[in-house]
Amino acid sequence: MNALLDPPLTTRPLPPVVQWTPKRYHWTNEEFCNLGDAGVFEGRSVILVDGEILQMAMLNPPHDMSLSLTDYLLREIFRIGHFIRVQTGLAVNDDTNLGPDLAVVIGSPRDYKSAPRTAVLIVEVADTSLAYDRGEKSNLYAAAGIQDYWVIDVNGRELLIFREPIADAEAPRGYRYTSIQSLVATDSVTPLAAPEASIRVADMLP
Repeated sequence: MNALLDPPLTTRPLPPVVQWTPKRYHWTNEEFCNLGDAGVFEGRSVILVDGEILQMAMLNPPHDMSLSLTDYLLREIFRIGHFIRVQTGLAVNDDTNLGPDLAVVIGSPRDYKSAPRTAVLIVEVADTSLAYDRGEKSNLYAAAGIQDYWVIDVNGRELLIFREPIADAEAPRGYRYTSIQSLVATDSVTPLAAPEASIRVADMLP
């Protein structure tokens, strides 16, 4: 090779590298419900929170028994003007669908062609999900304005009652409950929406 005869090599600048990162897909309530109707979640317990689909713990016999017992008791109390939704949607906003264990809503089943936005009473039955139900989920329900939220702790054999939601900039999601009461099995509870009724905590426990 003759360095004097050959043309000099030129270095061309490399094209700029376009940085790309994967993005999370943000699901809406409508899309979430369509997936459920299509059987995508068959055999799974899932909820939608801020557009993200979360898989919850699988249910077990103590959970199922507590759920059935509480459902039976609430149906005796809310026979007129209300009905009980069991593990169905509660679309508290456009991208959050919490699917509570029990939701007492006003009206009749035909009043709800889509998931309701609120309820007069929400009950979650907690075994392995206790930390989530009394933590982040309570803030979600407080943000949704749920006035009466109960968590049945099947392992601790107690009932946690969350009431009086308020806005609080320092709380997760900007809302929290100001009244949190713990009742043991020998105590009784009265739903806010049925002040004449009384339920023994023991009757909701497996």
